[in-house]
Amino acid sequence: MNPDRPPEPVQGVVRFYNFVPEGNAFLEDVLAGLARAQKSIPPKYFYDERGSKLFEAICELPEYYPTRTEMAIMRAHIAEMAEFVGPDAELIEFGSGAGVKTRILIEALRPPLYVPVDIDGAMLRTASENLAQLFPWLNITGMCADYSRGLALPQFVGVPIRKKAVFFPGSTIGNFTPEEALEFLQRTRGLLGTGGVMLVGVDLKKDKSALDAAYDDAQGVTAQFNLNLLSRINRELGGDFQLQRFAHRAFYDEGSGRIEMHLESLCAQLVRIAGRRFKFAPGETIHTEISCKYTVAEFGAMARDAGFVTEKVWTDERQMFSVHALIAA
Repeated sequence: MNPDRPPEPVQGVVRFYNFVPEGNAFLEDVLAGLARAQKSIPPKYFYDERGSKLFEAICELPEYYPTRTEMAIMRAHIAEMAEFVGPDAELIEFGSGAGVKTRILIEALRPPLYVPVDIDGAMLRTASENLAQLFPWLNITGMCADYSRGLALPQFVGVPIRKKAVFFPGSTIGNFTPEEALEFLQRTRGLLGTGGVMLVGVDLKKDKSALDAAYDDAQGVTAQFNLNLLSRINRELGGDFQLQRFAHRAFYDEGSGRIEMHLESLCAQLVRIAGRRFKFAPGETIHTEISCKYTVAEFGAMARDAGFVTEKVWTDERQMFSVHALIAA
């Protein structure tokens, strides 16, 4: 018998909380973003039902290495990762999505409480229910919330918790600018408290051709994913985007160390959304996403500035991707 393994309750409890503010934040963000000199829309709005399915398809593409590489790192080192986190941890996952990588960690760690946080309430419920079927002993508290704007977790009682642990896979931290990433890490450090831990996936800098291909695949799935954002605006906000008049553009900027994704207008056109009109010149773009890449040393320095100590970094043999084990100092 393993003394570090918590006893299994007969049945875990599954709860959900909604912390998304009332009103239409999607509409507000779209109208504000399209009014800027460089038009932009936050990438969190990619993930409606079709967008989430398209992203799952992207993760299976031969060009898109991050998901399978991170999964391979986790499978190879999961015992070390579970030992790093330790027993009786409240496992918090930001941007939990479908929770595929989470299953590997939960199976090895067996935490008494899992707190997935995602802005997509439907996906949150589906993924939580799937995990509850796989791990019937697991207590799950799903939180529908925008973690990028800061978050206060409710206090949980009746569950033995020694520490908080944040799981943030997928190099999602790359969707922040370095300044935003530092602020996010600082907020997370405050949420965890001294001695809390974090496992974070970080994509590494590499050859431009490999990065360009990963975000502009030959089958055009990423293009569909990007353009689906316009379809969502049309459907949910009454927009009149003509998708054939826009094209997916993605490229790695070596100077800034980041992928940029845009939707480029192919002609002069006028788009209407909720009674507002927006003009597009030929070649003008809507900036939809960034994905910053780091060296291990660069991310380690950022984590240190945010109040963390790096305990361990796991990478693959080709140095494509990394998983960082951080302790809140």
